[in-house]
This record gives sequence, structure tokens and C-alpha cells, in this order.
Amino acid sequence: MSDFGERRRTRRSRLHLMNEIATPIAAAPLDPDQCYRAIEAKDARFDGRFFVCVSTTGIYCRPVCPARVPKRQHCSFVPSAAAAEAAGFRSCLRCRPETAPGTPAWAGTAATVSRALRLIEEGALDEGRLEDLAARLGLGERQLRRLFLAHVGAGPQAVAANRRLLTAKQLISDTRMPLADVAFAAGYQSLRRFNDAIRTAYGVAPTDIRRASETQAGTAIRIRLGYRPPFDFDSVLAYLSSRALPGVERIETGRYARNFDIGGARGFLTVTPAASGHALEARVTMLDASATALPIRALAARLRRLFDLDAEPGAIAAAFARDPLIGPRLKRMPGLRVPGAFDGFELAVRAVLGQQISVKGATTIAGRIVAKFGEPAATGEEGLTHFFPTAARLARADLSGLGLTGARIATLQSLARAVASGALDFTPRESLDAKIAELTALPGIGEWTAHYIALRALGEPDAFPSSDLGLRKAAGDGEPISTAALEALSERWRPWRSYAALALWTT
Repeated sequence: MSDFGERRRTRRSRLHLMNEIATPIAAAPLDPDQCYRAIEAKDARFDGRFFVCVSTTGIYCRPVCPARVPKRQHCSFVPSAAAAEAAGFRSCLRCRPETAPGTPAWAGTAATVSRALRLIEEGALDEGRLEDLAARLGLGERQLRRLFLAHVGAGPQAVAANRRLLTAKQLISDTRMPLADVAFAAGYQSLRRFNDAIRTAYGVAPTDIRRASETQAGTAIRIRLGYRPPFDFDSVLAYLSSRALPGVERIETGRYARNFDIGGARGFLTVTPAASGHALEARVTMLDASATALPIRALAARLRRLFDLDAEPGAIAAAFARDPLIGPRLKRMPGLRVPGAFDGFELAVRAVLGQQISVKGATTIAGRIVAKFGEPAATGEEGLTHFFPTAARLARADLSGLGLTGARIATLQSLARAVASGALDFTPRESLDAKIAELTALPGIGEWTAHYIALRALGEPDAFPSSDLGLRKAAGDGEPISTAALEALSERWRPWRSYAALALWTT
């Protein structure tokens, strides 16, 4: 009787906490009946839009979980995995919520929350303080907490803990990394905290999860990157292909490959469509077997930004459905994404090189810079011969004789010095306008270059280089309209102007 009573009290406490957490979510309240119908149908279109928490088991699942559908009275629904974790539920070992695609709630319906989530994904709260994160976003701690409760259903610290936990779970299941390396790659500061978190969340030790996984041993580390369909991977590759950095990136049909150097951890990776489900699969090979600080979270965050995997194509398409200029273009290109950048400094250099010359010309000069100043890389992969030169090296490099004008050389070196000194980075500011102002303060970087960098390197969904000749021609049906006219026209496309730009560029 006492055990039964304890279980009943636990179920009541979970449901009470769920109500407390779900109450602040005013932006997009979940309809429990609709959610339950979705999990009954195991409708993949709802995967990642919400999670179901089962009071009888203490587990939360994705709507597509293959397990038997629980009874309606035992289910409650939350918009994010972090909200489920904060309510005391642990993630399902069968449907693996850590592989669910990004959602509007997770990405944040407010620009500030979206920027904060990106910084958390990159490890801002693994060692840093919440007040420092809030200061980077230009607001106070309490206000940041309120925004997170309103848009995500859990506080920033709970979100960060959830991301560490789910990253660790994926690395345990999908790689052969030593568990000590898994702990630090996921963002835990000690093995004890890692072991305690896994035991608390899953009820078993990390070694038990590893033993139960079906992953085969191998030299490459696999990272599964979920997305919400539709997703036109081929069109993203086509866009990136003509702009690929010679010696650093190689793009072929259905495959992206590149070298990387993140904080001294060097290797190369390939990205292809996953064998099943709506996901890409990255295979990472480290070039230094002794490297212990494997930047898994940073790699995953960069790849998600590169392929725009956190986009919500349904919401974007709906926003443009009645627009006479963008709507028909999106219908012809379902799954349109904004190709991002793996590295912000690389993209910024490429943007400066592309000022007033062709894509092919800029790519040629970029190849000369890589060959002359990049460090050789022995990857064994055809075409991957160099690492991109660091900002510190380009800041003191002699760039003459490469086909660059004196003004362009001055801009590149000013950019490189700002990045090398830490005066400029490629993380979002409190607003798009603030980041544009920061970029245009550098000599030789105007509005077009700044918006292009924000659009691709930062993943800003509302960046829009309105002075671009291609955009002005497309908007004028072949006859370029003025920059002011395009800027006025673009007001109706907010906050998705980046997608409008891609629709105009690619058609």
C-alpha cells in the first residue's frame, strides 16, 4: 500500500509541476486533444512540435515514439524537451528526444530567445554565468528567465542542462568515444556530475546505456542532425558548391566534406542524408588521436547553422502564402533553406572578397589565400588539403599579388585584426541592427556586406541586403528597382526576409 501511495503521490506531483511549467506558455498554447490525436496517429509532421509526458512512467517521448500509446489521462504535453526535464521526466530510450528536429518553441519565437538558445547551444552556460549571458543579450537575468518561461517553458539553466544531457546521451549511444571524453564533450565539468546526471535522468549508469546500444565500433564519430521536412538538401549543396573554399571544402552530389580546426581540435567531416528519418548524418574523423577536447556540441551547432536545420518550413511558407512575389517562388521550392556558414570568419572573408566581383572570381581568390596562408592538412580525403588561415595570420599576411585591390586588402586586414583581438566575433548581438552597426564600423564593410554576413554567418532570419543587384532585378522582374523601393517592399516579409532573399536569388 505504501508503494502504491508513493507512486500516486509522485504522479500527482508530476502533473502539478507540469501545470506550473505549462501555464506561462502564452505564445502558442498546446491543445491537449489535438496533441493526443497526433500521437495516436504517430504523425511525423508533429515530431518536435511538442513532447508527451507520461505520468505513470515518468518518461517523455516524441509524438512518433514506437511504444504503445499511453492512455489519455496519463498524458500531458509540453513544447520543449527542456520543459519535460524541468518537470522531472526523463527522456525515452526508444524514440530518443535528443534526435527530434528543431521547433518554433525551441528556436524561440522572440529574437532574443533565439539568440540566447544559440549561445547556450555553443556552451555559454557550461562554464559561464547566467548574468553574463543576459548581459551579452542586453537585458537582465530576471527578464531573460521570463522570456524563456514564456517561449520555451523552462529557464535558461534548465535548457542548458537539458542540452548537455541529450548531447551526452547521443554520444554514448552513437559513438565509441571513451565516457570521460563524452562527459567533457557534452559540457560537464566533472565525471561525477556527468555520471550523476545520466543516472538521475535514465535510471542507469552511462556504461549500461553504452552496452545496450547497437552502435558498431569505428574510427568515425557519428552525429545525427534532425530537421523538419521538407528539406531541399540538394539546393543547399548547389548554393554552397559554387562558393566552396578550395582546399578546405569539397561538395559533390549528396555529400559535403570539409576540414576544421576548433580550438586546436583538428579533423575533417562529411555530411550526407541519414539512412532513415528526417535527418542528416555527419561523420567526424579527428586527425590527432590524442585530442581530448572534442568539440561535438560546437560541431553540431555549426552544422545545424550551415544547413539551416532549425528552420520551420511550414511557418515560413504560411507567412509568404499570399505574397504575390515570394509565395509562388516558395511553392516551386518547398523546403527552401538559407545556406549558412560553418565558420563566421571564413564567411566574412569570403563576403569581402565577393564585393563587386563575380562568385567565381571571389572563389578563385579565396583559393589563392588558402594555398598561400593556410596550414597544410593531411586528411587523406581528396581535395581537402588545407585548414583555413587563422585571423591572426591573415592580419599580418602580405596579401599583395593575389588579385586584390589595395582597398580590399586593407578591409581584409582590418577584419582579421578585429577578430584576432576579440573586438569582433560572430555570435548574435541583442538585435540585428546592433550587429549590423558593429560590422559596418569596420572600414570597407558596408550595409550589403554586413547583412550578407548576418544572413549566413549568424543565421539571422531577417537579414536582408537590399542593395544587392540580383535582388533588385528579381523584385523588378528583370528590371532593377531602387534600393529604397526594395527596402520598403521587404517590410511585409519580416521577420523572414532572409528566406525572401534566397527565394529571389535562386529564381
